[in-house]
Order: sequence, then structure tokens, then C-alpha cells
Amino acid sequence: MIKVLRLGHRAGRDDRISTHVGLTARQWGADEIVYSGQHDSSMMQSVEDIVERWGGDFTVRYTEEWKKEIRDFEGLKFHLTMYGERIDDKIAEINDDLDEKDLMIIVGAEKVPRWVYTHVDLNISVGNQPHSEIAALAVFMDRVTEIKDSFEGAEIEVEPSEDRKLTEKK
Repeated sequence: MIKVLRLGHRAGRDDRISTHVGLTARQWGADEIVYSGQHDSSMMQSVEDIVERWGGDFTVRYTEEWKKEIRDFEGLKFHLTMYGERIDDKIAEINDDLDEKDLMIIVGAEKVPRWVYTHVDLNISVGNQPHSEIAALAVFMDRVTEIKDSFEGAEIEVEPSEDRKLTEKK
């Protein structure tokens, strides 16, 4: 089971970014995104609409108790931050630890509280320069999972094409 925890969502400001964090998580095989900060039913609905049309069992939910989510999670907890240890230096160790363990990946929106840094198994960076949480999540998940091309229950699927957009309704 892979859970992505999105900290500090700001409605109106982070709608598109948080939606894309959810879509990225889904594409690389996460089971759920949980977000905290301001409740935003339109952002949740955007992700749910994608799942409904494009398939899968991916869920999105809101919590006010993000510390409890971290504390109660039984599995490996990784915080993606540009201040963390470089993924290239830790990927072998990370992949060794993933066998038969659930995984929580934490990404922030606003400044992440110090508490997070001290309550995870590893603070990981995909680069030690400012970058997007979407990019960090995609790079991290690409290193630890396999991208999913199709999902059960899809109403729509892409038909790969060299020169145009092709979709197939199921």
C-alpha cells in the first residue's frame, strides 16, 4: 500500500498543484492521497473525476490530523524535501527496505513543520535546488515503483499514436 500525504494545501492557490500531486501518485501506483491544510472539495472532485473516467481504486481524502496520519502509519515514511539526503545515495537502501512494507510519501505545499523532519524514516531529495513537489514525487515514485499504463474499470484509455491524440471509450 502506498499513501501520499500532501501537507498544507491552500485552496485557491494550490488547487492545480495538489490535483497534479494526486494524479502523479495515481499514475505511479499509489493507493491513496490524503491532504491537509484547507478543505477543498473542488480539488478532491477533480481527482475523483479522473479516477471515475480513467479507472483504478485510487482514493482521495482530507484530514485535519496530519500528525496522527504520520504517527499511526505502520510502514516506511519518506519526506520529499530539497534539504534531504540525495536519492541517488539512498536508492539501494530504500529499495531494500520496501519489500513487503507499506509506504507513506510526504510532500508539502507551504513550509513543512520541523516536526515532520524528525518523525519520518528518511528525508529524501531528488535534487538540492528548489523544485516542484510534483517533480519530486514523480522522480521518487519512478525509482521505487512501476508506472501504470492502464487501470481496471477505465471508461477511457489512450491509444498511443505518433502524431495525434487517440482515445478509446470502453
